[in-house]
Amino acid sequence: MLALALAGCSRRGEIDASGGIVAVRSACPTAAVPAYTGDITLFNPAQSRDASAIDVVADITNLRSTCSDGAQFYTEASFTVNARRSDASVARQVTLPYFSAVVRGGNSVVAKRVGQVTLNFAVGEYRASAQAKAGSYVDKASATLPADIQAKITQKRKAGDADAAIDPFAQPEVKAALQRTSFELLVGFNLTQDQLQYNATR
Repeated sequence: MLALALAGCSRRGEIDASGGIVAVRSACPTAAVPAYTGDITLFNPAQSRDASAIDVVADITNLRSTCSDGAQFYTEASFTVNARRSDASVARQVTLPYFSAVVRGGNSVVAKRVGQVTLNFAVGEYRASAQAKAGSYVDKASATLPADIQAKITQKRKAGDADAAIDPFAQPEVKAALQRTSFELLVGFNLTQDQLQYNATR
């Protein structure tokens, strides 16, 4: 039997009074980097894709997020951009675009913003790093499971009961509600179609 704690400070893996295991589902959007958008490669000349033409390579790392609870959930994600260049003969500043998007149910983009992060390479330095942030607001009601769905998930079940062996998460209405109230804050480089194709096929 699985008892799901949808709010409060229950600890993951804790055994509750009924013998069930507590699993915590946060209504706060989770932060993640979508596939193929976590790094970017600049070429010189720009149209070349030869290894010898690689100018700057950068990647997103150390993505962390915090969530503030109020009338809306505010999620702030911070991350580091690490970059390396092939020519360190002069000081150089490189500005890279990144996006932050709020995605609902795993496939519906409800908001998107584009920002910029600037890297400063000193003379003789091949590597540079910079910090950046992104944020999102999600309506609390939209991210909270309805009371009837919460009741289906958390109702007590005893061995021998007709529904004891039924996984509440397998019920269509529960699965649909979980998807509908699930939000993510996705962060990645705002790539051109050519850059995205390069990342996906290299």
